[in-house]
Amino acid sequence: MLLELNVPNTVLTQQSMRGNMRIIAGPCQHESFKQSLEIAQECKRVCDEYEIDYYFKASFDKANRSSINGIRGVGMDKTMVDFIAIKEQLGVKLLTDVHTEGHVSRVRSVVDVIQIPAFLCRQTDLVMAACATDCIVNIKKGQFLAPWDVESILSKTAGAKEVWITERGTSFGYNTLVVDFTGLDYMLSNYSTPIILDATHAVQKPGGRGSSSGGNRDYVPGLCRAGTALGIRDFFLEVHTDPDNAPSDGPNALHLKDFENVIKDIVKIKNVMSD
Repeated sequence: MLLELNVPNTVLTQQSMRGNMRIIAGPCQHESFKQSLEIAQECKRVCDEYEIDYYFKASFDKANRSSINGIRGVGMDKTMVDFIAIKEQLGVKLLTDVHTEGHVSRVRSVVDVIQIPAFLCRQTDLVMAACATDCIVNIKKGQFLAPWDVESILSKTAGAKEVWITERGTSFGYNTLVVDFTGLDYMLSNYSTPIILDATHAVQKPGGRGSSSGGNRDYVPGLCRAGTALGIRDFFLEVHTDPDNAPSDGPNALHLKDFENVIKDIVKIKNVMSD
């Protein structure tokens, strides 16, 4: 028997009343056209089936790897060429992250969403440069920030086409992140901007393997279910065809074959709450 779920109207008004859900999904870094196309095609198929707005994500450069020996990616030029081809073939919307103002000017004509990494969420010039484009701006909330600190980030986004805030876990001692659901509730209730839950980076263990990050993808479905019950309607999920052999963030990435089951759970709970 399903229990009746009571969620404050402030939460439901902000998220569920605005239209379709959003799913941002793709590999941590763009490795090849073939692989990214396969991932984007399957994620789009699932999201189309459930009438969810889908955004393909991948990084052209992982500039914040734990070790100097970490694989960073294929670079901007190759990634942008492949992104254009993926958009032409599948008609998907695209998201990538930037680290400098120069990156913003180079990706703005290709992607639909420019992402500000969590470690750079307070970089005023970078945030303002992204907001001066015609792209949506997704800002990852730093692991070191309180929910109410987001107000200061949003103060730098005047003139932006649209701004999203993504929760990706909060530092809890060394090499550990936790998801503060009271903090999510605070952001849902106090900010009009969409609040996204990154349920894959939230189970990461930063630097947990010494020269790379660890994590446990087994916890991702549960976080998605809990977030949906709280009122979250938008999710960020890293997905890979072979996560155990991914060059970065493999331990916390979903296997592509499991993506649909996670989406099914999210939609089931959303529908119960909407009745």
